[in-house]
Amino acid sequence: MPLTLRPARAEDHAAWLPLWQAYQAFYNVSLSEAVTASTWARILDEHEPIHATLAWQGATAVGLVHYIYHRSCWSIENSCYLQDLIVSEGQRGQGTGRRLIEHVYQQAKADGCVKVHWLTHETNSTAIGLYEQVAERPGFIQFRKAI
Repeated sequence: MPLTLRPARAEDHAAWLPLWQAYQAFYNVSLSEAVTASTWARILDEHEPIHATLAWQGATAVGLVHYIYHRSCWSIENSCYLQDLIVSEGQRGQGTGRRLIEHVYQQAKADGCVKVHWLTHETNSTAIGLYEQVAERPGFIQFRKAI
């Protein structure tokens, strides 16, 4: 069955939510229902810089990518932060993740962004293998502090 990609729509909530929850479980986090509701509302709000695309096989959503456009001090044009990417376990290794990343590249370019960037955990070796094929690894280390 062919894979199709399309932006998330209001009627996709029931398909999006299990993927969003699986993403959180993968990273051992549990976000509140309020955060999840806010994220979904932002995705649907055309005035927000947050976007979501679902990968579908037939009537089943098998992949999810969230990406956010933002300003940068290093360019006049916006950049794109690919924040969340997950593919259903049974679908992994079949090119879905690559297709979602390439979709973000195309959308960001069409919307005038000059780069797409993202993070992954250092132990996510499977994803890192893919990411090294589709992007450069600039060597930066992330620091953060919750406030």
